[in-house]
Amino acid sequence: MQLIRAHWLAGLVLVAATAQGALLDEDFLAAREAYQTNDAVRLDVLAPRLQGHLLEPYVAYWRLSLRLDEASAEEVRGFLAVNRDGPLADRLRGEWLKSLAWRGEWELFNAELPLLGSRDLEITCYALQSRMQTKPEEALPEARSLWFVTRELPDSCTPLLDALVAAGVISSDHLWSRIRIALEAGRVTQARRIAQWLPAGEAPEPRSLEQAASNPAGYLARQSNILKTRADRETVMFAAHRLARVAPAQAARHWAGLEERFSAEERGYVWGMIGYLGAMRHDPDALAWYARAGDLSDLQLAWKVRAALRAGNWHEVLAAVDAMSDRDRSISAWRYWKARALKATGREDEARDLLEPLAGEFGFYGQLALEEMGGRIAAPSTSYRPGAEDVRAMGQRAGLQRALELYRLNLRLEANAEWLWAIRGFSDRQLLTAAEVARRNEVYDRAIFTADRTVGLHDFELRYLAPYRDVLKAHTAQLALDEAWVYGLIRQESRFVPDARSVAGASGLMQLMPETARWVAKRLGLRNWRWSQVTEVNTNVEFGTYYLRHVLDALDGQPVLASAAYNAGPSRARAWRPATAVEGAVFAETIPFTETRLYVKNVMANATYYAHTFGQRPQSLKQRLGVVGPLQDGDGAPGSEALELVLSDRLPGEAGR
Repeated sequence: MQLIRAHWLAGLVLVAATAQGALLDEDFLAAREAYQTNDAVRLDVLAPRLQGHLLEPYVAYWRLSLRLDEASAEEVRGFLAVNRDGPLADRLRGEWLKSLAWRGEWELFNAELPLLGSRDLEITCYALQSRMQTKPEEALPEARSLWFVTRELPDSCTPLLDALVAAGVISSDHLWSRIRIALEAGRVTQARRIAQWLPAGEAPEPRSLEQAASNPAGYLARQSNILKTRADRETVMFAAHRLARVAPAQAARHWAGLEERFSAEERGYVWGMIGYLGAMRHDPDALAWYARAGDLSDLQLAWKVRAALRAGNWHEVLAAVDAMSDRDRSISAWRYWKARALKATGREDEARDLLEPLAGEFGFYGQLALEEMGGRIAAPSTSYRPGAEDVRAMGQRAGLQRALELYRLNLRLEANAEWLWAIRGFSDRQLLTAAEVARRNEVYDRAIFTADRTVGLHDFELRYLAPYRDVLKAHTAQLALDEAWVYGLIRQESRFVPDARSVAGASGLMQLMPETARWVAKRLGLRNWRWSQVTEVNTNVEFGTYYLRHVLDALDGQPVLASAAYNAGPSRARAWRPATAVEGAVFAETIPFTETRLYVKNVMANATYYAHTFGQRPQSLKQRLGVVGPLQDGDGAPGSEALELVLSDRLPGEAGR
């Protein structure tokens, strides 16, 4: 009887604790919402309920952040001292510095600035503003580098730019260079703002810029007069490369009829832009346009390499890589393709010198380099496994505990910041131990992320986790899909976060878009299906693998094409197919969308490691990539009818993700 009563009392305690925990969760989330809506009164009411809570520092941060402009230096510094072991201190210090600069409290700003862990551009400009007051001769040359930042600058940088122009440090040529950068990105409004610093009468006409942006072909067709001013010429050049974004051949024809009115530098600049934009659209004339170009940026040279790869022109590949800056020439992709070009042109020893160190890397190009040298891909042996006491001690670290609590509440942004802060400076052994803590708590994305950061010690079972395998095996077997490839894809899509959601609206392990999920549900005859079910593991995998099988069939059964289609849409994958057959690595390298290009490489490289982990028959990455050629419509090519069905339905992935 006493034993029964003891169990009953223990049950009551557990229920009470669970209820209390749920109430605290509600209070914490309500406090966060109050902060996000600037409701300081509501936040002050909730704060006492969360005293002693593991996440109490967040409540203190929110309260202080909302009244930072009025807070005393002692109060702010008190918070920073107490919370120096987490990301909140650095975050608040950054906000405080911006507040101090905005209020002109430069002495306090300068005292706190050296303690900030990481600066953003806004604080960098404030720091330069402060130095301008005491040492303008040092600050002005440093501020000059801001002029060539390609993105929109924060307001804190404007006084510096004004000072640079007033001091004559920035010339009209510098101004025009920045205007070009803005126009290349299509930021007409930004270009007009920069043009305000030009001498009177030298700025391009706003109406002309708008016409060149909205109807570049029409604008170019009307250029029959002599172009006397630089503003006139720059606007025409803008129209030419604006047109090249959608119709490079048409832009080339217009430019060929206009270029004699321009300087050699201007002609070379526009041909470089047309060549670059033509290469991105896989135009066969891109290399010919590049041949008429002047100096090229690293980005333009990268696309010259890609155009040469599509054309099978190894001499141009070699020349373009050699023309890159030292920094870009050292990137894995260009080391690999330079080695291939050297090998193709008979310079075997030089190729081997590049391939040997590259083969020691674990990514896409490391695998290709290893295979190029005759090696076989395999995961390195695990040389360290943390013991139970190591894992327990690691799990007791305050930063990791806060992160795990935030993950439990599905506050991933805050949780990721805590986790990243907690593991900074970790040794390989500590990283692998922290990764094991994440795995045991089913925070699989952090386990992978953390294990990926090791330098000398590796555990590929952590880097390439395979959770939910019973679910995956059932669906991949039913649809005859390569399990390793599907795992490689999910690792890239969501890192195995079941309720992952992208900015574009994709959800779940396999990141299904709403229209894709509805299309699959309709095909499966699920009348009562609801979107809320999409993050359920079994449902998400069922829908994702069904769609993946459909796309694979539609694209000749080639995983490299299907991977591209899964990310960017089937019609895009079909449009990117070459006119003549190329190896799959070349197809992957020449995908125009940066996100999709990296995605396909990572998915295919992941698949080789998963195949090794699963003990599958060895298959090289080159074999997986295969050879990609043009779609053979009407000749009985596998999946051609299925592809047309996908395209006519306009559903799976057509909008991109």
